Amino acid sequence: MASELEPEVQALDRSLLECSAEETAGKWLQATDLTREVYQHLAHYVPKIYCRGPNPFPQKEDMLAHQVLLGPMEWYLCGEDPELGFSKLEQTNKPSHLCGRVFKVGEPTYSCRDCAVDPTCVLCMECFLGSIHRDHRYRMTTSGGGGFCDCGDTEAWKEGPYCQKHELNTYETEEEEDPLVHLSEDVIARTYNIFAIMFRYAVEILTWEKESELPADLEMIEKSDTYYCMLFNDEVHTYEQVIYTLQKAVNCTQKEAIGFATTVDRDGRRSVRYGEFQYCEQAKSIIVRNTSRQTKPLKVQVMHSSIVAHQNFGLKLLSWLGSIIGYSDGLRRILCQVGLQEGPDGENSSLVDRLMLSDSKLWKGARSVYHQLFMSSLLMDLKYKKLFAVRFAKNYERLQSDYVTDDHDREFSIADFSVQIFTVPSLARMLITEENLMTTIIKTFMDHLRHRDVQGRFQFERYTALQAFKFRRVQSLILDLKYVLISKPTEWSDGLRQKFLEGFDAFLELLKCMQGMDPITRQVGQHIEMEPEWEAAFTLQMKLTHVISMIQDWCALDEKVLIEAYKKCLAVLMQCHGGFTDGEQPVTLSICGHSVETIRYCVSKEKVSIHLPVSRLLAGLHVLLSKSEVAYKFPELLPLSELSPPMLIEHPLRCLVLCAQVHAGMWRRNGFSLVNQIYYYHNVKCRREMFDKDIVMLQTGVSMMDPNHFLMIMLSRFELYQIFSTPDYGKKMSSETPHKDLVQQNNTLIEEMLYLIIMLVGERFIPGVGQVNATDEIKREIIHQLSIKPMAHSELVKSLPEDENKETGMESVIEAVAHFKKPGLTGRGMYELKPECAKEFNLYFYHFSRAEQSKAEEAQRKLKRQNKEDTALPPPVLPPFCPLFASLVNILQSDVMLLIMRTVLQWTVEHSGHIWSESMLQRVLHLIGMALQEEKQHLENVMEEHVITFTFTQKISKPGEAPNNSPSILAMLETLQNAPYLEVHKDMIKWILKTFNAVKKLRESSSTSPVAEAEGTVMEESSRDKDKAERKRKAEIARLRREKIMAQMSEMQRHFIDENKELFQQTLELDSSISAVLDNGPVVSDMTLTALGPAQTRVPEQRQCVTCILCQEEQEVNAESKAMVLAAFVQRSTVLSKDRSKFIQDPENYDPLFMHPDLSCGIHTGSCGHIMHAHCWQRYFDSVQAKEQRRQQRLRLHTSYDVENGEFLCPLCECLSNTVIPLLLPPRNVFHGRLNFSDQPNLTQWIRTISQQIKALQVLRKEESTPITASSKNLENMDELHLPEGFRPDFHPKNPYSESIKEMLATFGTATYKVGLKVHPNEEDPRVPIMCWGSCAYTIQSIERILSDEDKPLFGPLPCRLDDCLRSLTRFAGAHWTVVSLSVVQGHFCKLFASLVPGDNHRDLPCILDIDMFHLLVGLVLAFPSLQCQDFSGISLGTGDLHIFHLVTMAHIVQILLTSCTEKSGMDQENAAGKEEELAVLALYKMIQQYTGSALKEMPSGWHLWRNVKAGIMPFLRCSALFFHYLNGVPSPPEIQASGTSHFEHLCNYLSLPNNLLCLFQENKEIMKLMIESWCHNIEVKRYLEGERDAISYPRESNKLIDLPEDYSSLINQASNFSCPKSGGDKSRAPTLCLVCGTLLCSQSYCCQTELEGEDVGACTAHTYSCGSGVGIFLRVRECQVLFLAGKTKGCFYSPPYLDDYGETDQGLRKGWSRIDEYNTKCLLSDMCLLSRRGNPLHLCRERFKKIQKLWHQHSITEEIGHAQEANQTLVGIDWQHL
Repeated sequence: MASELEPEVQALDRSLLECSAEETAGKWLQATDLTREVYQHLAHYVPKIYCRGPNPFPQKEDMLAHQVLLGPMEWYLCGEDPELGFSKLEQTNKPSHLCGRVFKVGEPTYSCRDCAVDPTCVLCMECFLGSIHRDHRYRMTTSGGGGFCDCGDTEAWKEGPYCQKHELNTYETEEEEDPLVHLSEDVIARTYNIFAIMFRYAVEILTWEKESELPADLEMIEKSDTYYCMLFNDEVHTYEQVIYTLQKAVNCTQKEAIGFATTVDRDGRRSVRYGEFQYCEQAKSIIVRNTSRQTKPLKVQVMHSSIVAHQNFGLKLLSWLGSIIGYSDGLRRILCQVGLQEGPDGENSSLVDRLMLSDSKLWKGARSVYHQLFMSSLLMDLKYKKLFAVRFAKNYERLQSDYVTDDHDREFSIADFSVQIFTVPSLARMLITEENLMTTIIKTFMDHLRHRDVQGRFQFERYTALQAFKFRRVQSLILDLKYVLISKPTEWSDGLRQKFLEGFDAFLELLKCMQGMDPITRQVGQHIEMEPEWEAAFTLQMKLTHVISMIQDWCALDEKVLIEAYKKCLAVLMQCHGGFTDGEQPVTLSICGHSVETIRYCVSKEKVSIHLPVSRLLAGLHVLLSKSEVAYKFPELLPLSELSPPMLIEHPLRCLVLCAQVHAGMWRRNGFSLVNQIYYYHNVKCRREMFDKDIVMLQTGVSMMDPNHFLMIMLSRFELYQIFSTPDYGKKMSSETPHKDLVQQNNTLIEEMLYLIIMLVGERFIPGVGQVNATDEIKREIIHQLSIKPMAHSELVKSLPEDENKETGMESVIEAVAHFKKPGLTGRGMYELKPECAKEFNLYFYHFSRAEQSKAEEAQRKLKRQNKEDTALPPPVLPPFCPLFASLVNILQSDVMLLIMRTVLQWTVEHSGHIWSESMLQRVLHLIGMALQEEKQHLENVMEEHVITFTFTQKISKPGEAPNNSPSILAMLETLQNAPYLEVHKDMIKWILKTFNAVKKLRESSSTSPVAEAEGTVMEESSRDKDKAERKRKAEIARLRREKIMAQMSEMQRHFIDENKELFQQTLELDSSISAVLDNGPVVSDMTLTALGPAQTRVPEQRQCVTCILCQEEQEVNAESKAMVLAAFVQRSTVLSKDRSKFIQDPENYDPLFMHPDLSCGIHTGSCGHIMHAHCWQRYFDSVQAKEQRRQQRLRLHTSYDVENGEFLCPLCECLSNTVIPLLLPPRNVFHGRLNFSDQPNLTQWIRTISQQIKALQVLRKEESTPITASSKNLENMDELHLPEGFRPDFHPKNPYSESIKEMLATFGTATYKVGLKVHPNEEDPRVPIMCWGSCAYTIQSIERILSDEDKPLFGPLPCRLDDCLRSLTRFAGAHWTVVSLSVVQGHFCKLFASLVPGDNHRDLPCILDIDMFHLLVGLVLAFPSLQCQDFSGISLGTGDLHIFHLVTMAHIVQILLTSCTEKSGMDQENAAGKEEELAVLALYKMIQQYTGSALKEMPSGWHLWRNVKAGIMPFLRCSALFFHYLNGVPSPPEIQASGTSHFEHLCNYLSLPNNLLCLFQENKEIMKLMIESWCHNIEVKRYLEGERDAISYPRESNKLIDLPEDYSSLINQASNFSCPKSGGDKSRAPTLCLVCGTLLCSQSYCCQTELEGEDVGACTAHTYSCGSGVGIFLRVRECQVLFLAGKTKGCFYSPPYLDDYGETDQGLRKGWSRIDEYNTKCLLSDMCLLSRRGNPLHLCRERFKKIQKLWHQHSITEEIGHAQEANQTLVGIDWQHL
C-alpha cells in the first residue's frame, strides 16, 4: 500500500514546494476581499499538507506548512523578505522590562521571602541569579508548568523588581508609551488585516463542533472520504484501562497502545484509526462499550480528516502568532486589540471571550497552545492585561462552572489564569471596586454547595470519590479569594470600602451556612453504626482559615470598615442565635450568695457543633477593636452595650466542654470521626481560627460580666454544678461507694475546667488581648516547643502556624531564644532552648497536646534537677491585659473561684478516696500561683493614689464561712506542705508560701524594713535545713537497699559456679590456650615473615573452635569434621570497571578464563561473618522455602529476598545472603604432606619441567579421546613419550575433606557460577572453578582498592566480617579443585600457563595487554596443585607458587612498561631509587623496544620509568600479599600494619621478591628474553603501539561517583531541560540521574519502558543492568531523593546528599502553591506531612555524598536495600522494576 502511495505523495509534495510564498502574498496585496482569498488558499492547501495518513509526520508537515501557508502571511505582513522585515522590527523594538519566561514542567523557580509581595511571585533561574534576591532569604520550588517569571513587574516585588538583564536604563522612565509609534502605518494596517483573519480562523476551527463538515468558507469541492477515530484524554480512566481497551478496539500491539495512550495523555487527543467512516465508527463503538461499565466512557469522535487537518493547522497558527509578536511590542499590541475587539454579536463575542468560554470543550493540547498565546500577548501588555482582567472577571462565574464540571486538572483550565490576574494588587483592587469580584467569587462558591439542612447550614453527603473530586474543584474558588485578598490596601477609596463590605456581607452569609454545621449528639448505649461525614466540613474550614485571617487584616487597616464589619458580624451572630431561649427552659444557679439565670442545657445530651466561624470572626474583630484602640476612641459608634455576654460565650463554651468530655471518655461510642474533629480543632493548621478564637471569645465574655456568674454558668455546662454547690460532697462520696468510672469522669472534667480557667487568665499573648506584639507571640510558641525537646528547623516550622504567605515569622526571633547545633554525618541540625528562656515556661501552655505537656514537664523538671534547683514549675510572670480585657483577672479572686480552690484543697487534705486527683491539685496550685504573681505585679506597678482592688492574699488567709468553718486556703497549703503523699508538689507549695510572704510584705509597707527581710531568710533557711535532712535520710535508705541487692546477686553467682564447676574449668583452659597462642605471636614476628615459597614461614597449627548461631553448639574446624559455613552474598559488580559497555552476549558459551584488565564485570563475595553448621543452615533454608510457598498461596506480597534465587536472610543479623562459604584450614597444609627430596629447581628448570608435564598430559588427553583400535600404536607412543622423572599422570590423590565439606564446596562453587554467568546451576560445568577463582581475585582487588582510597594500612585492623570473609573465600578457592574433575583443572592450568609461556597447542590466547595479572596469578596458583599432586620428583608446592608469582610479576612489569605514559613529569628526580634500578629498568625498556620494532615511544629517564613501575605494580603487590596471607595463613609483618609509608620494601620481603624487582629479569635472563620476545610479537601489541587500539595503563584509577554541583538548583535546571528520549521532545516527568555514570533517564513512565528478560521494566531498572550489573544508584531530581535499585524487585529510598542551611534534606521539593493546594482532601487530612516540604535552598554535603560512595565501593547497596525493606514493609510492595 505504502509503495503505491509513494510516487503520488512525492508528486504532491513537489507541487507544494513549488508554491511561492512571495507570489501568494503579492496576490493577497492586490485582493479586494482579503478574507475570501486567504480562506480559499487555506481550504485548498491545508488538507493537502496535514492528515494524509494514519500517522502524522510532524517535521514534514511543519516544513510544508511554513512554505505554503505561513510563508505568504509573513511576506504579506512585512511587505518584503520576512528575514529582513522581522530583523528591522526587532531593531526598532525597545527591549521589554518584563521577563515573561513561561515555565516548563519541573523548572526551578525562586521566590524571595523578604521582597515578594506574595509567594506566587517567582523568578526564573537566570533572572534570580542576576537579581539582588540571591543574597536574601529565598525559597526554591519546581514549577508544575504554566506560570511565568515575574521579573520586571514592579507590583510583584517590594524591592529589586528588575534583574541585571531587564534593568531600566537611567534615561528611561516607567511611563507607558504606545508601542505602535515604532511601526509604519502600512505595517500596522497589514498586520491588523492578517492577524484579524488568522486569529478568527483559528478560533472558529478550534471551537467548531461538527464532526464531518467544515465551515462553509472552508469547504472543498472535491472532498476525500477519509476519517479519523479520535480518542480524547480524560482524568478518570487509568493508563492500564486505555491500553487494554485500545488493544481490543484497534487490534494493535501493547507497545503501540502505550504509544497512543502516552500521546493522548500528553496532547489531549490522538487518532487511533484512519480510514472510511464505517471502519472508524466500529472502533469507536468498541471503545465506548469497553469503558462505560464503571465510569463515564472515554470520549471518542469520528472526525473527517479535513477537519482534523484544519484544527492541526489552527494550533500551528496560534503558536506562529505567539512567535511573531515576540519581534515587536507593536505587533503584540495589535494582536491584543484584535483578540479583545467586540464581535458583531455583542457581549462575549470577542475572539478571546469565545476561546475562554469554549475552554472546557477543547482538548488539552489546544488549551495549552492558546493559554501560552494569552500569556505572551495579553498578560505581557499592561494596557490589555487590565482589559483582559475585566473580561475574565465578567465571565468568572461561567468559567468556574465549566471548570467544576470539566475533569481536567486545574493547570489545563483557563480558570487557572486567576493566579496571574488576581495576585496583581492594582488589578485585584480594581476588580473588587468595579466588578464586585469579591462578592462574585463567594456567591459562585456558594452556588456550588447547594446541599443545606433545615436551618440552612451546609450539609455534606457521604464523601465518595466523585464528591471529593467535585468538592476539590470548588475549593479552588477559595484559593482565588485568597489571591484577591493577599495584598492589603494601603489607602481606601469609598468605592473600595463599599465593595469590600458588600463582599464581607457575602462572606458572612457563607460563614452563617457553616455556623453549627455537622452537629453531633452523644451516643449512649450502643456504639455508632456508621461514622458520620466530617472531613468535607473540616477541609472547608482549613481552606478558609487564611481567608478569615486576611479579611480580619483588611478590616484592621481602616477604622470605618472595622466598625461596620463588627456591627454586621454581630447582627449575623444574633440571627444565628435567633431561637436562643426557645424550648430551652431558664434555670437559676446560686453559689456563695451569688445567683445567675441561664438556660438548662446539657452538652452530653443535646446537639453540639464544633463549627462556629461567625462567633470566632466576631472574637477576632473584637480583639482588633482593642488592638487598634477603636473601642476607646469611638465607643458611641460601637454596639458594645447591646452585647449579651452569656450569648457570646454560650457556643464556644459548649465546644470546649465537648473537648473536655471527649477527653474524659464520655463520647467513646461516637467513634473516630469525633476524635479526628477534636484533633484538628486543636491542630496547628486550624487552631488559629478555631480553638484560639473560642478562648478569645470566652475572654471577651468574662471581661464583660461578673466572674462569679461566668463561673457558675461554666460549672453548669461542665455538669459539675452539683458537686461544688453541695457542701461536704467529698465526705458523702467517700461514705457511699460510688461508680468508679463516674468519679474518674468527674475528676477529669474538674481538671479540664481548671485548665480552661488557667487558659482564660493566662493566655494574653495575642496582640489586643494582652499588651504584647506579634513577635512576643511567636517567641512564646517557640520557647514552649523547644521546652519539650530540641527540634530541627522543619519540625519547628511545622509546629508553628503559617500565615497566607507560608511564613511563620520564626527566623526573626529564633536567635533570641535558641542556639543552633549543626548535624553530623546523619541526622539533622537542632535548635536548643537558651537556658535563660526557661523561666518563661508555662506548664499549662494552651497549645500543648496532652502528650507534649507531660514530655515538657518531665524535661523541665529534669533540667531543674541537673541544675540543683527545686523542681517547682511556677507560673511565669505575664504581660498585663489590654484595658478592654483588664477585668479578666478578677476571676482569680472571685468567691466561686475561691470556693473551688478551697474544695479541692479540702479533698486533698482529707485525702479521701478517689474524689480528688494530683492533676486537679496541681492545677489549683498553678491558679493560686498565678493569682499571687498577678497581685505582686499590681503592687509593684501601682500608682500613688490608686486603690488596689486585687486582694487575693487577704482572701486566702480567711477561713471558710460559718456553718462548716473550714480552714483558710493558706492554712490548708501549710498542712499539705508536709503531706507524705504529695512529694512531687512539695516544691511548688513551698514556692507558693514563699511568694505569699513576699506579696504580704509588699502590701504591708512600700519601704520594707531589714528586720522583716531577715525573718524571711531565717524561715527560708530553716525550711531548707529540714529539706536537706529529709534528702539525706532518703539517700541513706536507698544506699542500704542497693547493698542488700548486690549481696543477694553475688550469693546467687557463687551458687551457680558451684553447680557448674566442669563448665567453668573448660572455659578457663580455653582462655589460657588462647592467650598462649597470642603470646606465641611475637616469637614468630622476630624472624622475617615470608608468605610463600620454599622459605615460607611455618606457623604452628592453631585450633579454631566456632559456635553455630542456630544450634549454639561449638565445633572445631578441621578437614574431617562436619562442615561449618558462613552466610555469604555473591553479586556481579562493575564497581572497578573501566568499560561498562561490555556485557556477555552468550553466557552459555562464554569462556571466562582470562579477565581483561578493564575488569568490566567481576563477581564480588561479601559476608556478614555469622557461622552455622552446614546441616543447620540447610534445615533453616528449607524452612524458609516452605514458608515462602505457603505465603504465596495465602497472599501475593513480596518479601525483601527472593527465595527462588536462593536468597535468604542471615538468621542472626537479617543480612541478605544467597549462599554459604565453608570454613576451612589453610588448604596448602592439608594437601602438602609430602617431603622435599631434592634441591628446588630455579625458574628456568621449573618452566622446562612444567612444560614437559603439560606436554605429557596433552598427549595423554589426546590418547584418551582417540578410539581404542589404535591401542598398539598408543603403547608405542607411550614409550616414545619420555615422562618427566617422578611424574605419574595416572595418579589420583585422595580427597582429604569430609562428605559434608565436599558438598558445601560444590554448593558455593555452583552459586558463584550461577550468579556470575547468569545461567542455570550446573556442578559439572568446567567453568565453575574459573568463576570461584575470579570471585576470590575480584573481592581481594575491591578490598585493596577501598583500603588504598581511604589511606588505611593493608593489614590494619580490618572489620572481622571482612577478615572472615576474605579468609574463607581464599581458602575455599584454594580447596575447590578437590571437588572438580582433575583433568578440567589441569586443562585450565595449561591454558593459563600458555598465556605466559608460549606452547604449540594454544593459538587463540589473549595478548599480554589484555590479561589482568592478578586474576591470572590467582588462577595459576590455585590450579597448580592439580598438576603438582601427580609430581613425585620432590618439587614442592611452595616452589611452584614462588615461580608462578615471579613469572606473573615480570609479565606485569612488562605490561606496565608497554602502557606507561612517557611524558616528563615536572617533579624533581628523587635519588631515593638507586642507580642500579634505573639502569636495569632502562636495559629492560631497551630490550622491549628492540622486540617491538622501535614502535615503543622514546625512552625517558630511568628514574621516571622506575617510578612508573613502582607505582603501577603497587596494587598488584598489595593484592598478592592479601591473597597469600589468607591462603597460607602466614601472619603479616608488623611494619605493614601501620599506615603512612608505601611499604614497598616490606611487601617485597613478605612476598619473597628482591627489592629491586628487575633482578628477577637479570637472574633469568635467557628464558625471559624468549618470553618477552613472544609477548611483544603479538599482533595486538603492535596495534596498540601504532595507536590503532587502547589499553589500560597502570596503576588503574579508582572509580568514583559522578561530580555533583554545589547548588541543587543547577541540577533541577539541567533536569527541566531534559526531554524524554522516546516521546518526541516531551518533558520527562521524573528525570532521574545515574550517580555512577551521569546519564539522565526518564523514569517511572510508560514511554521509556523496555523489555528485559521477557519483562517490561522502567528506564532505571534497565539502566542498572547495563551500567551496574543489576545494581544502581540514582538521584530523582524533582524529588531530591536518592534511589537504590538491585535487580527487578529490590529498591529503597536513601537520604540525599543535599542539605539546607539547617542541616536537613528536603525530599520531595515543595511545589508552588498551585500544586500544593490541589492535593486530595483525604490526603490533606490524613497525612499532613505531604505539606511539610520546605523549598529551602539546598547545597551539597560532601560527607554524605562520600558515605553513599563508600556504600557503593563496599558493595553494600543490596545489603542496605535489604535492611531498609525489612525495617519498612511498605517498601516491599513498590513495583521497583517500573522506575
